Amino acid sequence: MMQRSLTLRTTFATATSVALSLLSSSMAHAQSSSPSASGLSAGFKFVEMSGEELFANVCRACHMSDGKGAAGAGTYPSLAGNRNLEASGYPVTVVVNGQRAMPPFGAMMSDDQVAAVVNYLRTHFGNNYQDAVTAEDVKIVRR
Repeated sequence: MMQRSLTLRTTFATATSVALSLLSSSMAHAQSSSPSASGLSAGFKFVEMSGEELFANVCRACHMSDGKGAAGAGTYPSLAGNRNLEASGYPVTVVVNGQRAMPPFGAMMSDDQVAAVVNYLRTHFGNNYQDAVTAEDVKIVRR
């Protein structure tokens, strides 16, 4: 019985040591990796700066790479040819504050990042709204 207890403690200690080593290695890799190398932002704030990068790492999972949205466990609206994007304040408000099932991303993005991703959405996927959103426009929505 005592031998079995010692074996279990040794096994647990070894497993814990391996797990901590893997976690430490993973955290070091995440801190040293650039967003393009890892594919994802590390931490609470997004580090991507272009609209294309932000769409790829934030929006694409729900709205799909073609921007046509999806239906399944939830409904993710199409951004392709979306007339709601015509008024630039609408997508800025939705990205900053969220809407229905879409979470708010305002705390995770700077004004420049919100403007970049909104401008990307408004000029891609069959959308051709050329009046660019500025960081100043985003500041107004945040107030």
